[in-house]
Amino acid sequence: MSLLSDSEQKQVADAIQRLERDTDAELVTVLAARADDYSYIPLLWAALLALLVPGIVNYQPLWLNAHELLLVQWLTFIGLGLLFRLKPLTTRLVPRGVRHWRAANLARRQFLEQKLHHTEGGTGMLIFVSEQERYVEILVDHGISSRIGDDTWAAIVGEFTRAVRRGETLHGFLACIEACGEHLKRHVPATHTRNELPDRLVIFD
Repeated sequence: MSLLSDSEQKQVADAIQRLERDTDAELVTVLAARADDYSYIPLLWAALLALLVPGIVNYQPLWLNAHELLLVQWLTFIGLGLLFRLKPLTTRLVPRGVRHWRAANLARRQFLEQKLHHTEGGTGMLIFVSEQERYVEILVDHGISSRIGDDTWAAIVGEFTRAVRRGETLHGFLACIEACGEHLKRHVPATHTRNELPDRLVIFD
């Protein structure tokens, strides 16, 4: 099942078209379910906790020989490794900095893969969202960044991030596109008709 329905995706596409009528910006929107599956995280935590087993045993009245201690370590590792693969637990085990780093990397890859760095006048713009990480970022090429400061986008990103946390991703996209359009119309107004990139929401389930 898609993150947004077909009708919701069309609302985003229509909002992009309205924005691009009044500005030279070429906008692409990307919505990802997650930036990474973090498959290594459960194993990492399980291994770290299994390494603590000998120390715990030393403080308990448990007299285990080397073979028994090794068996307990392996059982601890396997049991926790399986337990931590449950999605709610995996998400909680990933440090916020790691989650945001992975999402930021994906956003930058998408900026390049969607060819936003090849637009006329350097007016490419990406609105990127990763739902699992609750991460939102706006990336712009030099033709926009030279006219609009990062602090402008930071305020819009903050509002969008709060919408994603509330589960209102569609509303967040529409409000974000409208807010960006107000600034772009003033600083990067339309000089001629063009449409270099598709006006649709790119989704990674």
